[in-house]
Amino acid sequence: MDPVHVGFGGIVAANRILAILDPNSQPVRRMVRRAKKEGTAIDMTYGRKTRTVIILDTGHIVTAAIQPETIVGRLRQPYKGTLAERE
Repeated sequence: MDPVHVGFGGIVAANRILAILDPNSQPVRRMVRRAKKEGTAIDMTYGRKTRTVIILDTGHIVTAAIQPETIVGRLRQPYKGTLAERE
């Protein structure tokens, strides 16, 4: 499993990611709302504004507080060291 740091201590398995989406479209908002209702939403914003929605192959939906471009950049780089070093 290659971990991807999604901000503020949150980590997602890179091999589980199907899509990285901008949360500002109505279909994505409906998807997040439905996932919260069904219990398949994972909130990794830690109280901050949602800037990214990540769809996992398990059917879970992860919300993160960093930009989609940042997560894509981190996916392209191999994970090195500890979280403290990446912050």
